Amino acid sequence: MKVERKRGLAEAPHAKGDVVVIDVLRAFTTAAFAFGSGASEIVLVSTPEEALELRKKYPRAKLCGEVGGRPIAGFDYGNSPAQMARSNLKGKTVILRSSSGTQGVVQATQAERLWLGSLPVAGVTAEMLHARAEHVTLLALGAAKGSGEVDGPEDDACGDLLEQLLAGRTPDLAKITEKIRNSPAGKRALDPAIDWISPEDLDCALDYDFFGFAMVVTRDKGLCVARAVEP
Repeated sequence: MKVERKRGLAEAPHAKGDVVVIDVLRAFTTAAFAFGSGASEIVLVSTPEEALELRKKYPRAKLCGEVGGRPIAGFDYGNSPAQMARSNLKGKTVILRSSSGTQGVVQATQAERLWLGSLPVAGVTAEMLHARAEHVTLLALGAAKGSGEVDGPEDDACGDLLEQLLAGRTPDLAKITEKIRNSPAGKRALDPAIDWISPEDLDCALDYDFFGFAMVVTRDKGLCVARAVEP
């Protein structure tokens, strides 16, 4: 198996093979806990306007997401895994918009298969990739800092974890957890002055191998739709 690493949204259109789009804090941790709370599918979109327009077609769908980290007016939920964990989403379609994660999925147009990457689903994701993939691209999205730089050590840490698992090595979970906690996003989660991300969100993000499924994305009638898939 060939394993390739890429960083940032600009690399998404060039990612090939089985592409794992990684967004630890918080989009694809949020997605994992939405499935854990019973969601049947998650539609990934680029803009709040797309999400609101889609709800006209699917009025029972729940809207979830953020702009600049903050909840979006008219949405049911913010981009919070802790909020998903407390919700009953049994049988619901969730429409998710985020500033990094969902953008990467929409733009990864050369991928043969798309997977959503975060720690709670990392073990099963690696297991399924190991069984069926020949070329894996681990795309750590992070957040743009300007001048082409990407800030996202938490996503790099998840990429390290997946790379170690795919190589058959035992990951250094203590080191990976420390890197996520000490990331700018991890520190924001612990800052009481910031009310749109919480310590509980960080706890969810650090919950390695919590779920027994991976999250696979298919393109269906122009939409990117994620579903939970067991080995």
